[in-house]
Amino acid sequence: MNAPQDFRLLDDIDRRIIQATQAGLPLSARPYHAIAEQLGVDAAEVMQRMRRMLDLGIIRRIGAVPNHYALGYRANGMTVWDVADDRIDELGERVGQLEFVTHCYQRPRHLPDWPYNLFAMVHGKTHEEVEAKTALIAAVLGPSSRGNDILYSTRILKKTGLRIGS
Repeated sequence: MNAPQDFRLLDDIDRRIIQATQAGLPLSARPYHAIAEQLGVDAAEVMQRMRRMLDLGIIRRIGAVPNHYALGYRANGMTVWDVADDRIDELGERVGQLEFVTHCYQRPRHLPDWPYNLFAMVHGKTHEEVEAKTALIAAVLGPSSRGNDILYSTRILKKTGLRIGS
């Protein structure tokens, strides 16, 4: 788990790096060098500062965020699972390692209406594909799963990261 965000630890260069990357990394073979050139600093410094912001929890992660719809994945389902709280770390780790699970995390239950505490996102071109992948998750969880459901996306929400003004 990352440390709490403390934006007071950011200096001017950190803020400029965030501003330069908040819409995404440049689409180039050497994105950190492109940022460094734009800011007039060394690429190694950009990478070191971004690593520090990751370690502090100011940046949660650096990764590709594909547009699943543009790639033909129209059936996107958040699978939800009811598993024992004392096994959720172990089970979530196993589910999160499946190549077709894009993210997996724990959320609180809201009993009696919402018994689910483990969430795993699955993308497919059809509902049948998502259901087949859900069956694979069920096989991994075995009798540890006391129930599950699939919540299908009905619209695309814009994904954005950290934003700071100039």
